[in-house]
Parts: sequence; C-alpha cells; structure tokens
Amino acid sequence: MFSKFNSIPTHMDYKGQKLAEQIFQGIVLVSAVIGFVYGLVIEQFGWTVYIVLAGFAISCVLTLPPWPMYRRSPLAWQPALPESPVEAAPKPESLKKKKHK
Repeated sequence: MFSKFNSIPTHMDYKGQKLAEQIFQGIVLVSAVIGFVYGLVIEQFGWTVYIVLAGFAISCVLTLPPWPMYRRSPLAWQPALPESPVEAAPKPESLKKKKHK
C-alpha cells in the first residue's frame, strides 16, 4: 500500500520553483486588483476579500503540488566518486596556528 505513495514525485527543480513563484504572485496580484475594483464598484469590502481568497486558493492548487511542468529541467548531478581512505594531507602554512610574540 505504501509503495503507491513512494512512487509519487515530491520535488521540483529550480526553474520549476521559479515558475511556480511567478504564477503564484501573478494570480494573487491579478485577483487583488480585480477584487479591489469589484469591491469598490459595488461598495462591498467583503467581495474584495472573497475574490482575493479565491485567487489565493487557485494559486495554491496550481503551485503547491509538484506538477510535471515544474520538473522539466532536472539537474545533471555528477557521478559519485568511489570511496577512498582519507589521506593525511599536510596542512598549508596559512592554516597552521601562528604564535604571537
């Protein structure tokens, strides 16, 4: 049963994060302007709040889940290096403790 949950992708790449942030800000800004104008015209502040909250909810649905459009540019990681024993490298002169006179 839990294997179905493990197959769900839970990540976005960096370009996807930037896109999600731009979409979120755009929807919230547009809904705020529309809500303000509509509330001003009908003289009801409550409708302004409802429209802004609706825009927020829509933007959350579009940007919080890691939709495939946010995973189009995965990072190409370097292959892992084989493990080797840690060699005792000599300390550079700049890192040695200096004696003050």
